[in-house]
Amino acid sequence: MASNVQTIRFRRPEGREPPPTTKPQNRHAGILQDQLRRSQRAPWCPSFSMALRILLLIRVAGAMYSNIQDCDEVFNFWEPLHYLDRGYGFQTWETSPAYSIRSWAGWFIGPEKRPAFFSLRIMLGIVSSWSEVKLYRAVVEKVNYRVGRYLLFMLMFNAGMWTASTAFLPSSFAMYANTIAFSYALEPPTTSNMRRTLFATLAFATGAIIGWPFALAVAIPFVFEELFMYGADKVFSETKASWMFARWKKFITCAAVASLLFIPVIALDTLFYGKLTLVPWNIIKYNVFPDAQRGPELYGTESVFFYLSNLLLNFNVIVPLALLSLPALAITYRVDRKRLGERSPPPGESSRYALLAVRLAPVYVWMQILTAQSHKEERFMFPVYPLICFNAAVTLYLMRGWLETAFIAVTKSPYKASRTMLFSRFTLSVVSASCVLSISRIMTQWEYYHAPLSVIFALEGQEIPRLLNATGRIVIPDLTQVPAHDHERQRIDLSLIRPFGLRLCVGKEWHRFPGHYLVPDGVRVDWIKSEFDGMLPTHFVDTSDRGGLVERVSGTRVVPAGLNDLNKEAPEFYVDVSECDYLMDMDFPLHPVVSSHEPRYAADEETWERLRCWPFLDARHSSMLTRTLWMPGNRWQQGNEFGDLCLLRHKKNVAQKEKEMAVNKGV
Repeated sequence: MASNVQTIRFRRPEGREPPPTTKPQNRHAGILQDQLRRSQRAPWCPSFSMALRILLLIRVAGAMYSNIQDCDEVFNFWEPLHYLDRGYGFQTWETSPAYSIRSWAGWFIGPEKRPAFFSLRIMLGIVSSWSEVKLYRAVVEKVNYRVGRYLLFMLMFNAGMWTASTAFLPSSFAMYANTIAFSYALEPPTTSNMRRTLFATLAFATGAIIGWPFALAVAIPFVFEELFMYGADKVFSETKASWMFARWKKFITCAAVASLLFIPVIALDTLFYGKLTLVPWNIIKYNVFPDAQRGPELYGTESVFFYLSNLLLNFNVIVPLALLSLPALAITYRVDRKRLGERSPPPGESSRYALLAVRLAPVYVWMQILTAQSHKEERFMFPVYPLICFNAAVTLYLMRGWLETAFIAVTKSPYKASRTMLFSRFTLSVVSASCVLSISRIMTQWEYYHAPLSVIFALEGQEIPRLLNATGRIVIPDLTQVPAHDHERQRIDLSLIRPFGLRLCVGKEWHRFPGHYLVPDGVRVDWIKSEFDGMLPTHFVDTSDRGGLVERVSGTRVVPAGLNDLNKEAPEFYVDVSECDYLMDMDFPLHPVVSSHEPRYAADEETWERLRCWPFLDARHSSMLTRTLWMPGNRWQQGNEFGDLCLLRHKKNVAQKEKEMAVNKGV
């Protein structure tokens, strides 16, 4: 029988190397180390690709449905972009060549108006998503798996990030840049690691030069670490001088490379303003070194608690966790020191405690600088929004470590500690509470404050088609008979409205105007007098649609009459309300406020007709809790009162234009 057995032997082909085996990543190589279940499978963390796809869904939704929170975003960024794109728009004193404190670098020109508006917001959401995921994966690899996971969920459902990620603002651009820079800065510095220093320095510089120069203050801890801390180097006393020389030389080289960004920025601003212009310096000079008559305080001052209150609205439980990160680190150093490493570092090496403290410091530095300023705005905090989530994630992880230490001290059993679900339930409850509160806050923005975008869309989506149909310019079915879900409605050429010479006016709600990108071409927007007595934007010098960039540049070089940096009113910017065809105005019927410059236009039914009105929260007469958070159900809403933000039509003016422009009149 044995003679019938055949043996086959396989030999590896000669001359072919075996495939290299990838060494599994050491999940305990980060700054913070788990003390339980160290030999078990790592906690689940989404890959870069999966995390990016999840965040993209959320950020694209934010681009489509989030509000414009700040009128500065409209007048200083959307309007100049609209001017470059369409040849007209509002101009503020900041973009006047006489002051030139807004850079023209980084502008984009879109296709059609409304699609261009949302396309640009989506693009900003994509950039934000990528930067956030890059930070998340850096935290997973350089700090701790669990900290990275907490960070990801805090970023995803955060009300502050919902707004900041798609805002067309320098502070949002600085946020993207700082997030990317911080993802590189998480790696401990070494003399030989040029990649970390160069990329972090470039990112910080990009956010400051192209975005907002004050955002460079976030890099102060990074610079300190780069120049004075050992990081991952081992330095002996006899080589310390050469080590420091090498570190300084490397950083100065990287800073010099990053400073080259000034060249294209200065070139573009010089082109648009028609004179040599260094916008970052102009911003610093106006805000830090103003004279007695000028300065940011002209535009309002707030108490020292402004940022804390605002952050609590947008970040809820994340804020106390973030602000307690350094004290929590000090407590961990005393009660759970192994979480920061097995041993104390010898002379010539940096401790994990110091490395982590430096990474937690930017939030404290930024908060201290901004709180010290009298003029405060929500958007000023944008550059550190992701870092606030990072600090909170670290604190939550350290608190979990305290629970583990206390549990083992009571039970005397590390095995029981490794089997209990107590710790994961604790962190899950904190993250879940933050997510629920943030979603509630996001719904508040939509339900209570989204009316300005809806009102302006009613002009394009309902009134202009009605007007064109009524005058015979187009023939469409009765819009009231077309179902709201009918997506087969024919495409309407809104440019047909140009000969009508329509005028949309805005009075006391000037700060809620969402921009010309949402107003059809051919409709002029003007201001009417209200009780506001400060400086309002004027119109750029109108240029032809087909004039191109060359003609636009000639317009940006013109110094408009009336614009000033003293926040003084320019009466010549107003038109008489009788010249308006449409009016965007707010009315609070339950608590009306009437003055000589702010009558109740919506109640004047003889002159004005309500086309569409949307509810807008009357914050002064609403409960603090119900106006801060949104919950479903009528009982919750009983604590709120609402006004009406309306699009009004001037009966006489519009009827006259309908008559004049009717096709059957031969016009």
